[in-house]
Amino acid sequence: MRHRVAHRKLGRVTSHRLAMLRNLATALFERERIRTTLMKAKELRPYAEKLITIAKRDEGQLAARRTVAKSIRDPKIVQKLFDTLGTRFATRPGGYTRILRLGPRKGDGAEMAILELLGSEYQPGKKEEKDKKKAEAKEAKEAKGKDEDAKSEDKPKRSRKKKDAAAEAE
Repeated sequence: MRHRVAHRKLGRVTSHRLAMLRNLATALFERERIRTTLMKAKELRPYAEKLITIAKRDEGQLAARRTVAKSIRDPKIVQKLFDTLGTRFATRPGGYTRILRLGPRKGDGAEMAILELLGSEYQPGKKEEKDKKKAEAKEAKEAKGKDEDAKSEDKPKRSRKKKDAAAEAE
């Protein structure tokens, strides 16, 4: 019987498993979307959601920051968790993550998944804005290039041999 047996061992000893969960949680909060195995994602979900709950509930109190800092060792990520993610999920009562199944991994057949924070989904409107900015930058570069071409036409062009000969003469 499996009474009071809560978590998966994931083929690791306790210290390694906890270190792995800390690293995965740090990567999740940093990138807001990670690709991992399905079992790791299922184990990481409650771990990460508890950290988000602490961050949103206690909004920057020192004790809460220290509690989160035990698991997330990077101070920049802790700050992001409290400032950005805590405020993003302030009105949400739970369920801050989503698991998307990808299918088996080619090498060993392990079931893969994407674990993402809600609100970090693909937004096609942003791509259009980036494309507009790229097009504007390209046009500005082309206009600048035309100006330089007009300036260079005024100067007579030398061949490489003449340049080398002139350099040796000097």
